[in-house]
Amino acid sequence: MLELLSNAQVYAPEPLGRRHLLVAGGRIAWMGDAAPALPAALGVTVRDLGGRRLIPGLVDGHVHLTGGGGEAGAHTKVPPLALSRFTRGGVTSVVALLGTDDATRNPRELVTAVHGLRNEGLSAWCYTAGYHVPPVTITGTVRGDLAAIECVIGVKSAISDHRSSQPTLDEFLRLASEAHVGGAMTGKAGVLHLHVGDGPRGLALIWKALEASEIPPRVFNPTHVNRRKALFEEALEAAKRGCTVDLTAFPVAEGEDAWPAEVALVRYLDSGAPPERVTISSDGGGCLPTFDADGRVAQMDVGSPGALALTLRALLAAGQPLERVLPAFTLNPARHLRLAGKGRIAVGADADLVVLDDNGGISDVMARGVWHVQEGRQQVTGTFEAAAAGSAS
Repeated sequence: MLELLSNAQVYAPEPLGRRHLLVAGGRIAWMGDAAPALPAALGVTVRDLGGRRLIPGLVDGHVHLTGGGGEAGAHTKVPPLALSRFTRGGVTSVVALLGTDDATRNPRELVTAVHGLRNEGLSAWCYTAGYHVPPVTITGTVRGDLAAIECVIGVKSAISDHRSSQPTLDEFLRLASEAHVGGAMTGKAGVLHLHVGDGPRGLALIWKALEASEIPPRVFNPTHVNRRKALFEEALEAAKRGCTVDLTAFPVAEGEDAWPAEVALVRYLDSGAPPERVTISSDGGGCLPTFDADGRVAQMDVGSPGALALTLRALLAAGQPLERVLPAFTLNPARHLRLAGKGRIAVGADADLVVLDDNGGISDVMARGVWHVQEGRQQVTGTFEAAAAGSAS
């Protein structure tokens, strides 16, 4: 299938002005400022975007594809996420992971879910292990998982949280080393993606690791760093020292000691920290619990992949230039996680494209050259979404 997208206001994420793009074989085959004369025999479909903004598909680097939760009993395990939960929110690439429950859920299940999502048209990868050490792996080591399993790009763990294994510095350094060496062996990201809880130690283990080892700062990738304002200040320092820090687009109540993702991103960019070292993820499918003083769940919510699109829309509504904030949703995570062909609109890149409506919302979504959403209407659904819709009718 050949398709010409004409009259698009392209943000690649930098603004390129009005462009025409030819999509072929799931990639951007050509882009220019004048519409090409194409032979009718090619059967090219032409779609005029009428000057609407065209951006790269959003890259969600923290997703519980098989569901998170379980902290309050088996009935609180969150169900797996279906394809359309991502695409209707403009997400075309995901990195999946495990959370608190790395006992009844495991990396084998996660790898299978990644391949299932790929079969349905999205791009997906995952981290091995979960909150705990020793890490739960497939081959027996983190390094082995990176070396032997194509879709595994790093390792997940947790710090400063009562649900973690309370890793020692030696255990922490071993995880980081395994990730780094596994990445070096394979050309993958090789990062230690760190759930950071709301404990007062914050990023203390990262500071100790940087002082005690030769492991590059880029390996340490803390997430949820906007969950406490003091933690956010630590994250600014971590970014200045070479780490990439990840904001989470979770709901923040008025008066809460946290920054909403849209506020945190602006504060980050205004701080002078390296703009390429900040990303935003959704925690989609993850349980968002509130604990009492005894560590029991007092209430809970569930993260949504659609939170990324809502955050981007809020930033635009607040007057932020699209080209300033867009890299945190696209180019930055793709570059940090070494996801080839993602996060940019360029010739040779994957045709993962999102059309914004006049209000900054998601209008159309293309993943690997296929329209999943057009004019706000879902065109492609997951395997069991379609089955459920059929039985309901």
